[in-house]
Amino acid sequence: MYINCHTYYSLRYGTFSEADLLSLARENGLRCLALTDINNTSAALNFVRRAKEFDISPILGIDFRNGIDPCFVGIARNNEGYYELNRFLSEHLHQKLPIPERAPAFQNAFVIYPFEKVLLNELKDFRPGEFIGVSLRDLRRLPFSRLREYKDRLVVLQPVSFRNKRDFNAHRLLRAIDKNVLLSKLPESEQAPPDEMMYPIENLAKAFSEFSFILENTQALMDGCHIFFDFSEDRKPQNLSTYTGSREEDEQLLEQLCREGLPYRYAKPGPEIYKRLEKELDLIRKKEFVAYFLINWDIVSEARRRGFFYVGRGSGANSIVAYLLRITDVDPIELDLYFERFINLFRANPPDFDIDFSWRDREAVTRYIFERFENVALLGTYVTFKDRGIIRELGKVFGLPKAEIDQLCEGQYESSRLDEVARLVLRYGELIRGMPNYLSVHAGGILISEKPLHYFSATHLPPKGFATTQFDMVIAEDVGLFKFDILGQRGLAKIKEALEIVRFNQPEAFEGIDIHDIRRIKEDPVINNLIKTAQCMGCFYVESPAMRMLLRKLEVDNYLGLVAASSIIRPGVAQSGMMREYILRHRDPERAAMAHPVLLDIMPDTYGVMVYQEDVIKVAHYFAGLSLGEADVLRRGMSGKYRSRDEFERVKKAFVDNCRKKGYAESLISDIWKQVASFAGYAFAKGHSASYAVESYQSLFLRAYYPLEYMVAVLNNGGGFYRPETYVHEARMLGAVIHEPCINHSVVQTRIEGRDIYLGFMYLKELEARVMDRIVKERDAHGRYHSLEDFLDRVPISIEQISILIRIDAFRSTGKEKHNLLWQAHMLLSGEKLPEHPRLFPPQHRKYSIPRLHATRLETAFTQLELLGFCLCSPFELLARPAANTHGSKHLREFLGRCIDIYGYLVTVKNTKTHKGDRMHFATLIDRYGEVFDTVHFPPVAAKYRFRGKGIYRFYGKVVSEFGFLSIEVLKMEKQDYIPDPRYADMKTGTRLLQQRKMASDPVGYNEAKKDAKDPDDKI
Repeated sequence: MYINCHTYYSLRYGTFSEADLLSLARENGLRCLALTDINNTSAALNFVRRAKEFDISPILGIDFRNGIDPCFVGIARNNEGYYELNRFLSEHLHQKLPIPERAPAFQNAFVIYPFEKVLLNELKDFRPGEFIGVSLRDLRRLPFSRLREYKDRLVVLQPVSFRNKRDFNAHRLLRAIDKNVLLSKLPESEQAPPDEMMYPIENLAKAFSEFSFILENTQALMDGCHIFFDFSEDRKPQNLSTYTGSREEDEQLLEQLCREGLPYRYAKPGPEIYKRLEKELDLIRKKEFVAYFLINWDIVSEARRRGFFYVGRGSGANSIVAYLLRITDVDPIELDLYFERFINLFRANPPDFDIDFSWRDREAVTRYIFERFENVALLGTYVTFKDRGIIRELGKVFGLPKAEIDQLCEGQYESSRLDEVARLVLRYGELIRGMPNYLSVHAGGILISEKPLHYFSATHLPPKGFATTQFDMVIAEDVGLFKFDILGQRGLAKIKEALEIVRFNQPEAFEGIDIHDIRRIKEDPVINNLIKTAQCMGCFYVESPAMRMLLRKLEVDNYLGLVAASSIIRPGVAQSGMMREYILRHRDPERAAMAHPVLLDIMPDTYGVMVYQEDVIKVAHYFAGLSLGEADVLRRGMSGKYRSRDEFERVKKAFVDNCRKKGYAESLISDIWKQVASFAGYAFAKGHSASYAVESYQSLFLRAYYPLEYMVAVLNNGGGFYRPETYVHEARMLGAVIHEPCINHSVVQTRIEGRDIYLGFMYLKELEARVMDRIVKERDAHGRYHSLEDFLDRVPISIEQISILIRIDAFRSTGKEKHNLLWQAHMLLSGEKLPEHPRLFPPQHRKYSIPRLHATRLETAFTQLELLGFCLCSPFELLARPAANTHGSKHLREFLGRCIDIYGYLVTVKNTKTHKGDRMHFATLIDRYGEVFDTVHFPPVAAKYRFRGKGIYRFYGKVVSEFGFLSIEVLKMEKQDYIPDPRYADMKTGTRLLQQRKMASDPVGYNEAKKDAKDPDDKI
């Protein structure tokens, strides 16, 4: 009898999940239930999937509203009706159209108008399938209303939004967040009535007993509805089933493409290659994944045609078919990639192909997919209410000042000292924790289906302009829709742009570059030495402090070593202790004999240590005796994507039971399972790691032979792990001369001329984008700027914007001192209205007599700090007290085992916790010589000495070595002061002297004046 039920996917309105709704229905004796979220279908598929567990027949519909003002409820009679409702809602969401008062004539869906709306809009003529909904509240008015005459049109429409008062309180909070108002100011018109609840079926029948025909009409309506989606294990895939339109032609095309790709990949393919190819093709045909491979081939072929760089990775990189189709660049034969991780007879879903494109090219590739195929949508995801977001939202709802909200967010408070309002924020935050806040877009998932995606969900239209489903990847896979991952990353953009910069800056050298000659690059001793010494700043995936530390400890100097390192660095491996064990066995191969013989036999390359995701399958199959199907369940469960925890628990039990039957010791079983569990939520297939390593080698090639051009590309593509100033520093260490932005040399981004690097205008934080564009376009069109007057005649600009350029010394190429130029600019632009276009005729400029002024080096540094965010000199020059010693990174080895006193400029801090939950830090710093060193701050030190933002710190600590990697275990730390800003120091001194003179001559008058002034130092 309930055909208007809401979950928390009625965003910022509903208060519980679809599973909670089903549970509530069972408690109240229901056998049939309709889910009708407000303008949303996110919960629909999972509602149908889970309904069987609760012995409830599911019905799907949509509560169509403008805001929270109800228009009508649509109830799908069948799957076609659900498609009609989704298509109608999607059209209005895409075009941002209001929901009309009257519904269209749906062929396979019922429409129910709320009692109040029928009266308000004076609706009289109803189509077949249209009804009038009566809630418990409406029953009081029904006997006195003209609508009583519509006996065959009246149905029960009791909304369900809450289970209890707690849910109603959560609802009010959500509504206040949605309307961005104080809770006390939330209008009742923006809230649902507190009686929108579900009552036991007998209570509902009793309430409507006077109008039994309404109950009969409602039951007849519900009996006329049937919805079905196949969630069984042997469900039919819903992806586009054929690429060419025929399965036979698809299979022929796939085999043809593989044969054509053989000469490109293998000069002399041997029997092993042909055997692997036939094995894969046969299984791909049996599993009906042919179209999936061909669609991926189509996408990368178009990318190559357009000159886009890409990297194919994921489990699909274990496939020779993918290698021959050029979806990936990883040779599974060379790396002995485990075929069963890529695909097996028990696998229901296709292998993962994560295809990375440059962040600049990804949108073009996505647009191509939408134009190339008919039924396409991006995959949705939900952003939920989490800790800081909850505090910020509820802090505003309860009227807390921003400073107090910030304090709560940082956790810098004692519970006993919080006021009542702050305690309310923390307490009520639990009511909405984990609820979906708004719909977003999956990082890269795209669905290409056989039939329109509106059969499964409505779609919304995010700012990028691509239709996006209202459900996530987990339920998509459950219903047989498998995503294509089209991802964007900056590493590829760095490689591509670096090559373009080399072509401009070193045209002769560019002719000899083949960035795709991976075999030669992997064997280059110069590049391998960079990896071994961890000189990887700016390089994809290998530049972080943790990776740099691991490379030094492993002394990696080859491709296979880097492949292993990029997977062993997973957090789970470190926590299980196997990262350390891997390093020990790598440095002392004889130690590998400690591994269990079965483990060493199935993983000889990694010394019997599980490193890759397919190792889980190997261990489960060969060590624990699970079938490949069971092993794949285990692998999926570890990936964090698998939803059926019951099945996963059964496989875990089988793993342990089989090990016991094989006679393994309990300690060994526990240890091996601990290693398996370390893969939970974050794990790489070996092919995936190998793909990453290929891109790392390409980055390292450019870093080794064209370091300045590569650093410019890094800066122009958002940097990487570190702040931009770190890459500017690295470029300087590599021999570049760094220049501030210049009106005659700079463009919006950073550019290079020989060894001179000119920072882009984009680094001037307050400079407007339109001003940057005007400067560059005018210079490209009419040549250099010869003077300030020439610049002002050609570029429309305000005094505020020109001041930024002058202060950063962007006019230095004119030969004029910046203080004089500032005076001149104020005289020339004073009182003038800013023109919107260059002057047609240069005006006659008056000559002004300006005193000679000059800027000191320190003043320049502080101006750079203000405008760029960093200075171009060494920050050590700004210390208020000179460093007490000359120690640097190069001195660490001579202090090994002893304490050192050293200064460092903070680059980055990693905050982490011990297994006991205590806070500790790992920090990376630059010494006075520009070299990098690392510090470790154990919990007692981390609690006593806190980092206080960017700047120079003085450390006292013990130098330690772990596998040859030197770091400092800090005992004491102190942030060092910079000198007072010299641009204002004299002004402040002058103000103080003036105040002292006034105080001495007239102390009473001075104090009275100071009392009256809001900012006395400004007014006196």
